[in-house]
Amino acid sequence: MSETNWLTIVIPALNEEDAIGGTIARCLEAREEISHQSGLDGVEIIVVSDGSTDRTAEIAQSFEEISVIIFEQNRGYGAAIKEGWRRGRGDYVGFLDADGTCDPRFFAALCQTAITENADVTLGSRLGADSQMPAIRRAGNRGFAFLMGLLCGRNVTDTASGMRVVRRDSLKYLYPLPDGLHFTPAMSARALMNHLRIIEIPMKYEERIGESKLNALWDGFRFLKAIGEGVLCYRPEKIFLTGFSICMLVILILAAYPTEFYFQNHRLEEWMIYRFVVCQFAGSFGITLLLASALSNRMARMSSRREDSVGFWSSVVASLFTGTPLVVITGLLTLLGVGFLWPGIVEFILSGKITLHWSRLIAGAFTLFTVLQISIFFVLMKVVEIWSVEQRSVEKNYLEHCRKESVLPRNVSGPDTTPTFKTTQPVIK
Repeated sequence: MSETNWLTIVIPALNEEDAIGGTIARCLEAREEISHQSGLDGVEIIVVSDGSTDRTAEIAQSFEEISVIIFEQNRGYGAAIKEGWRRGRGDYVGFLDADGTCDPRFFAALCQTAITENADVTLGSRLGADSQMPAIRRAGNRGFAFLMGLLCGRNVTDTASGMRVVRRDSLKYLYPLPDGLHFTPAMSARALMNHLRIIEIPMKYEERIGESKLNALWDGFRFLKAIGEGVLCYRPEKIFLTGFSICMLVILILAAYPTEFYFQNHRLEEWMIYRFVVCQFAGSFGITLLLASALSNRMARMSSRREDSVGFWSSVVASLFTGTPLVVITGLLTLLGVGFLWPGIVEFILSGKITLHWSRLIAGAFTLFTVLQISIFFVLMKVVEIWSVEQRSVEKNYLEHCRKESVLPRNVSGPDTTPTFKTTQPVIK
């Protein structure tokens, strides 16, 4: 085994004087079990006092076998964990909430799974049978898990678990991560969207000691924002395709009865105009989302951090709006729109009046507006294509220059945001 085949456990703590001592003691007692069961060389423990104003830092510093990092000002839950990881030396990095809700011995199972299953992220799911999580938080976690599964195409049951083990080599695929409490759902989203191997293990979860720092409303909003940003970073088209699907569902529901009525009676009732107007709005918005998914798919491919594989539906949508298919779709829609409006156009030319039924007017306006949307989309796709070609040309010229000058090229696809990690033992403050 390598010298650094260690586990670094970071305990972020903000005003946890009632629980921090017990949490540290339990971690120290669990070190031997964790190392023996998982085959690690050792376990280091780093406590980060995140601007605590009580005795949290003082209590942590009374333990000689751990390292303590003190933030004079509160920087955030995620910032504390990242700083601990940066200063740690382990090939595997983990974190544990300081509130006494999780059993540190569970790191043995997490590390063993991470090593034997070659997992990038291994987390303890707090939604098992032994969980004492409050009902409202349990419901919120299930809601976030459902949303993330819908957007990412892969599922985790506990998106915000506060006990995880991450392979250090995998951090470059997870960073950058936020500094606040939404650090955990952001990590889950990035791991899923970037196709990292993530494994969940049910764990026991107890009532916390002291008052919770979580604000259900505000932190819930930040969790949603973190999930959305993770999807936008790696698979932006999924959000647009989901919105398009919802628009199509609305149209199917609203248009079902008027369609049935027309085939039975060969006419439409006047009150049905309201359904047609809503369907036109939903259809136009849905087409906008569909085109946005194809455009964002093409733009995301320009990112050096985008994973190469693309989902089936994303590929279908992108291929429909390029080259010959785009010309065919635009031509058919133009003919269809003119066909809807042609009787009214002829009538207006001959008599100066229009008695065209409102249903044909709405249908014709919708199809021709869609043609305009596609035309604008085509121009934007050409702009992205020009940018992409220019970027590849710059990269090629730069690499050729580096070969001639015999220098090592930097990342030419954009600024290197991969963090650097120190392998020295953290300094105790």
